[in-house]
Amino acid sequence: MGTPRDPEVGRDPGAQPERTWLAWRRTTLTCAVSVALAARVALAQPSGPAVAAAALGALAWVGLLITAHRRIGGLSRARPGTMGAAETLGTLVCVFVLIGVGGMMLL
Repeated sequence: MGTPRDPEVGRDPGAQPERTWLAWRRTTLTCAVSVALAARVALAQPSGPAVAAAALGALAWVGLLITAHRRIGGLSRARPGTMGAAETLGTLVCVFVLIGVGGMMLL
């Protein structure tokens, strides 16, 4: 009988994959709402910064959606790998861009 850290022992399929899936979906939904609000402002007051913020936000949301889709798909394996440096950095950039979009909407 192996310990939970042994490679021969399969991973417990408990609630962890579902929690991760829900967290990624919640994050992408929150970003989609933020981008929709930025697009609404850009349509109501079509100025350069508002349109740029909406476009940048949409690009960041697509990047985050692609990363989330890849991570959720990776949860189906018996031993899912960790996020690589490129995925982590990409996700971080997307989040900071969306924070910037929110700040631009406040101006």
